[in-house]
Amino acid sequence: MGQKIHPIAYRLGLNKDWQANWFSPRMSAQFLREDILIRQKIGKTFARKGISAVIIDRSGSKTKITIKTSKPGLLIGRGGTEIEKFRKDLTREIESLRKKYLAPNVKLRSAKNDIKIDVEEVKNIYLDAQIVAQDVAEQLEKRMPFRRALKQTIQKVMQQKEAQGVRIRVSGRLDGAEMSRDEWLADGKMPLQTLRSNIDYGQATSYNSYGTVGVKTWIFKGENFLTQEDEKSEGFKYNKNKK
Repeated sequence: MGQKIHPIAYRLGLNKDWQANWFSPRMSAQFLREDILIRQKIGKTFARKGISAVIIDRSGSKTKITIKTSKPGLLIGRGGTEIEKFRKDLTREIESLRKKYLAPNVKLRSAKNDIKIDVEEVKNIYLDAQIVAQDVAEQLEKRMPFRRALKQTIQKVMQQKEAQGVRIRVSGRLDGAEMSRDEWLADGKMPLQTLRSNIDYGQATSYNSYGTVGVKTWIFKGENFLTQEDEKSEGFKYNKNKK
């Protein structure tokens, strides 16, 4: 049996946070459409610019979008021109989306759409599984042999102090082979079934002349243990006699 559970979704609420933070029983369908639009537009506009994660927070009519990237300068542009242009285009598309799906009597349709975009830099790219997966995909697009790309990337990841294990899996017509197959390389530990394990996961696609190659990356950064105060705040009963 293969790995079937998303490592981040498996640990939401334990040591991983949601990337969309809002609650609206009546507008949940519309907000979901807007979240998909935001993520797709960011992915297309800033493709291959080291996007690690897109976090969306909503409060009333305000929407805050946090983009985590390894190349913040490319996203912001000179004097913030690029990110401001993107914000205006995104605001227009969301307004047209609301006019298309919402009834005229819904307040959200005519409400002012206040969007704020923050760009955060990912300081250590070799501890971010999504950026590592994108880096491997770019190497494959440059026709680097997949085994060399995986070995070099794993060595760079394991040189980081926080990294205790890494696994990279590629799937497709590797090196232009006639038959598609799966190959993976790993180093260190990877306790996927331990919930307290801090495992980062990312995936990317390499587009080549002979087809696409999927890249999946897991990075193990140690285990998170709850202190007595954390257990009380989370509602756990603390056993004083435990060793």
